[in-house]
Amino acid sequence: MRKKILLSLGMLAIVAVCVFGYCYQKINDLAHHPLTIHSDQFFIVEKGTSSQKLAKQLEEQGIVQHDDVALLPYLIRLNPELSRFKAGVYSLNNLKTVEDLLKHLNSGKEVQLNVKFIEGKTFNTFREQLANASYLEQTLMGKSEAEIAKMLGLSHEKLEGWISPDTYNYVPYSSDFDLLKRAYHKQQKALDEAWQNRAENLPLANPYEMLVLASIVEKETGVANERPQVASVFVNRLKQGWKLETDPTVIYGLGERYNGKIYKKDLQEATPYNTYIINGLPPTPIAMPSEDALKAVSQPDSTPYFFFVADGTGGHKFSRSLNEHNQAVKEWRKIERERKQTTEGTK
Repeated sequence: MRKKILLSLGMLAIVAVCVFGYCYQKINDLAHHPLTIHSDQFFIVEKGTSSQKLAKQLEEQGIVQHDDVALLPYLIRLNPELSRFKAGVYSLNNLKTVEDLLKHLNSGKEVQLNVKFIEGKTFNTFREQLANASYLEQTLMGKSEAEIAKMLGLSHEKLEGWISPDTYNYVPYSSDFDLLKRAYHKQQKALDEAWQNRAENLPLANPYEMLVLASIVEKETGVANERPQVASVFVNRLKQGWKLETDPTVIYGLGERYNGKIYKKDLQEATPYNTYIINGLPPTPIAMPSEDALKAVSQPDSTPYFFFVADGTGGHKFSRSLNEHNQAVKEWRKIERERKQTTEGTK
């Protein structure tokens, strides 16, 4: 009788070992199970997600097949280094197996998308970029510029100038307002620093005037290292009470009527932005200035220049007097004629 009992127990032990071995192998095989994913697919892990909830998500989204996904909590228990998955939004690109996925979720490396705001562009352009950004939650649709400015806590109704040009990373399904808020605070900080570190005797009454002038310098500068010189021209003009007479402000005042050319009638049209008519600065910035433009206005070069014109190479020829400027304009027109003739000759 005792022998039969021992034999039975032995058989049970063998069966148990076999079952355990089979299950253990099955669980470990799951690590190498292929994923079913499509291109550019994202996977969201919420804060506090358990291994059971993770398994359910993978099953619901069809990433891991039903017969195998039930074993996922056991795989994680056998491999505790895979249990510390972090909340976030992850890209599934280039992941092949369940083990790849778990390691990726443990890395905390969320997918990063981005929007690039270019200096010298307008708020309308930035807003279009936000509206067209992939996987960015759109919360600003239908809101006016004044409403958005109020949401940011801005005392001005226009956002022109207040958004820092830069490349902004974001995770999928974050909001357009959160991204815009980051860009606004970055510009606010840059403006505060520029104002605090400004040169003495600048003809600017407050930080907002500095922002306005920086936007003009940004639009007038094709070569980055010329910004301090361009700024000096406008500073010299403001100190002498001269009109700024800068085309980009006229263009901004024309709005959608601008067709690529400025006509004599445009220079004679009375708009708040026509610096050929108004004295001093226009009422608002005309574009989004870079941090470098703010620094150039904050610390402009000390020059005797009151004029500048394009030199045909992307930069400018600076002049002290109207006679020098007129001569520089003649040289520029000559260069333009020769360039046009060369272009037509190659057609």
